[in-house]
Amino acid sequence: MQEAFIHTLSAHRTQIRARWEGFLRVERVNTPLANPDTLVYMFDQTLDDIFEMLHEPPPLGPAPASLKHVSGKNPLIAYFVACEQALLEVLILAQVGTPALDPAERAADLAELKRVVRTISHRDIGTLEGVCRPRKSHPSAARASLPVSPPA
Repeated sequence: MQEAFIHTLSAHRTQIRARWEGFLRVERVNTPLANPDTLVYMFDQTLDDIFEMLHEPPPLGPAPASLKHVSGKNPLIAYFVACEQALLEVLILAQVGTPALDPAERAADLAELKRVVRTISHRDIGTLEGVCRPRKSHPSAARASLPVSPPA
């Protein structure tokens, strides 16, 4: 992504946060962890991660797939969809203000922003799902924990 647009996104951090929160507040809260009053405390760290990755992007490749495969109860789905929407809104408005921008560069910058947000979203959603997923214990461990009745 062009450095000028990374700088523009960073300079509009307050606006991005406000739009992000607004988008989150129109979503249906499907779990206590999805409460926007709680999620707003994660905005700054997520934005820091995004801006860091925009400066040092991961190896080229397609943007990770949409979040449709993730459990519908994961509170980070709406969080990252709203994040991406707020960031894209600011980037698109900045691009509109740059009429000399080559269409291929415009498309590449949009694709790069989506790729970065989706890379981070998949990482964080996967981490949360890994923590929340019930652990499968080894069958012998389950047997060892069963009470043993004394012989009759």
